[in-house]
Amino acid sequence: MENYVKIKNLSVSEHLFKFINQEALPGTGISQSLFWKKFDEATHNLAIKNREIIQIRRKLQLEIDRWHLNNKDKKFNLKTYKKFLFDIGYLKKTGPNFKIKTKNLDDEISKIAGPQLVVPINNSRYVLNAVNARYQSLYDSLYGTDVIESEESASERYDPERGLEVIKFSKNFLDNHFTLRSGSWKNVNKIYIKNKKLTLDTYKKSTNLKIEDKFIGYRGSTEDPSAIILKNNNLHVEIIINPNAFSAKSDPAGISDIIVESAVTTICDHEDSVASVDAKDKVNGYRNWLGLMKGNLKANFEKKGKNFVRKLNPDRKYIDKNGKEERLFGRALILNRNTGHLMTNPSILLKDGSEIPEGIMDAFITSLCSLHDLKSKKNSKNGSIMIVKPKQHGPEECEFTNTIFNKVEEVLGLEKFTIKCGIMDEERRTSLNLKECIRKLIDRVFFINTGFLDRTGDEIHTSMEAGPMIKKSEMKQSKWISAYEKNNVAIGLECGFSGVAQIGKGMFAEPDNMSKMLKEKINHLKSGANCAWVPSPTAAALHSLHYHEINIFKKHKELKGRKRPEFKDLLDIPTKKTEIISDKEVREELSNSAQTILGYVVRWIDQGIGCSKVPDINGTNLMEDRATLRISSQLIANWLHHGICSRKQVLEIMKKMAKVVDNQNKNDKFYNNMHPEFDKSIAFKTACELVFQGKDQPSGYTEPLLHLNRLIKKY
Repeated sequence: MENYVKIKNLSVSEHLFKFINQEALPGTGISQSLFWKKFDEATHNLAIKNREIIQIRRKLQLEIDRWHLNNKDKKFNLKTYKKFLFDIGYLKKTGPNFKIKTKNLDDEISKIAGPQLVVPINNSRYVLNAVNARYQSLYDSLYGTDVIESEESASERYDPERGLEVIKFSKNFLDNHFTLRSGSWKNVNKIYIKNKKLTLDTYKKSTNLKIEDKFIGYRGSTEDPSAIILKNNNLHVEIIINPNAFSAKSDPAGISDIIVESAVTTICDHEDSVASVDAKDKVNGYRNWLGLMKGNLKANFEKKGKNFVRKLNPDRKYIDKNGKEERLFGRALILNRNTGHLMTNPSILLKDGSEIPEGIMDAFITSLCSLHDLKSKKNSKNGSIMIVKPKQHGPEECEFTNTIFNKVEEVLGLEKFTIKCGIMDEERRTSLNLKECIRKLIDRVFFINTGFLDRTGDEIHTSMEAGPMIKKSEMKQSKWISAYEKNNVAIGLECGFSGVAQIGKGMFAEPDNMSKMLKEKINHLKSGANCAWVPSPTAAALHSLHYHEINIFKKHKELKGRKRPEFKDLLDIPTKKTEIISDKEVREELSNSAQTILGYVVRWIDQGIGCSKVPDINGTNLMEDRATLRISSQLIANWLHHGICSRKQVLEIMKKMAKVVDNQNKNDKFYNNMHPEFDKSIAFKTACELVFQGKDQPSGYTEPLLHLNRLIKKY
């Protein structure tokens, strides 16, 4: 499958070897010989420790399984269970209070609260869309979604009534957050700058902003500006004035659009949202990352018979109140999510013939690519490399991540703590020991985020032997998940994150249901999050409105005294207690989960698509990645293990749902049907393995089976 080049004690895929030597290293000041010598030594030493921590995971899981089996006929005793977890080292004693010491973080991390996008790194067009989503049209975001209701909402024809509703909504937004001393933005018919103040004429009189400092500049002339730049809660808003534009025909002030600062940060993902199984896949992702770090990434594509080239947006120029030219950073601050500690990759073989741990490879190569930005500072103005690290299990693994980053800095000649770390709080052992996890990365941490989807998958797997789990829909209301979400914020505030680092919340998974998102996602800010994940640039624009409503740093002050959730609630295991689940409920849950699994897996295996909109059993499009797959596969595996359903029943439902998925994808010319030749479909085989072998998968992860079968499909 791979052609390898022997270098030192490593066998490196030709694709990767050429990429590093010919594309990544030139311009860094690091010679090929020095890089490969140090990289060889470092990876071999780190790989030993990597194998050790995976063994510790397995040992702890076996101990927990054994405890539940030994106590299955006894009434659950929380005190005894907690002592047991401490005895085996799963739980760690909490040390003294501390504040994080991370230095050189950019304002987008420390001072600006706003939406966060996550984008698969292997699709250059998507990557550029996400990074360029720093500024988005509010008019387009409203008109093109279900936030505005009208009869013509699904039509390609322009609906004037719908357009007026967009303008009305936008003017209300201005009235709420850029309030005039008198009157409403709806009645403004002229906008100009007088005596360094934003001045607005209505039909009755002239007025100014109630809080004048929210006006920071303009484009064009003071008498006839083409844009007005406003600022609220550290987020910028641009009012575009162009009376000749189609969208301004009904606006007395000639406002043609309102541009809102949207995706403040974007995570470029090498992990859950990509299907990256070999050197070609990895190099594709690394090359896109390198293009971002050099600032020259481009994407060529065709749309409606026309060819387009997409590249990174420039900074946005404006003139401040004193006549001085200023700039706004035109792109999201780009973060990089590496893979976790579990998986290995055939791109590089170690001296014993084993595959390199993928997380170690990612850390070295993505950081090597980031050296180009450290010179230009087009991304991180403060000279930091920001890596989000997923799927860490407890403090020892966070300490190992710190060790990896220490070694990367040594090999690349970087100042210590140049590499910053985002901690995904998405595994049970990390949640229960979060403060100690942060302590291990005290000089690097820039981010904690609740990944409730993976966290649910791990909750099911860790307590697999405890009993049958509640349904997926019931998980969101369970005691442990509420405690987990609150605990993440509380500990972040205790450790001094406010005004320094991000406290994040997870994804809104319904990309076509923006009205619902607008109603629900403000709760993330109310809970204390200063960033939250959204599924698209449009969603980023709409979610940004929430950050104008709530000053998150004031909210942090309100929450600092809040009592942490009870630790016993974090330990609450979501098993079914005494209630009996009906045959109908079983069939519905199995059908829903099977359809989700198949809809995602068939694209992953057959087309190498790691994240996409997958219609559920009712036809509602949901953003699916490996985290959602982990939940569905683990739930069925749990129910099989406890006799809630049978293997025969599950297989019948999988075949039935395969027909449904085939039909949902009938217009996809690249799609391969699973029905009726199930035995010939690698995708169908993989989906079944994820369920029937789910109990035995490490931490319930889906990657081992997905990677194996994708390689079989490819080769």
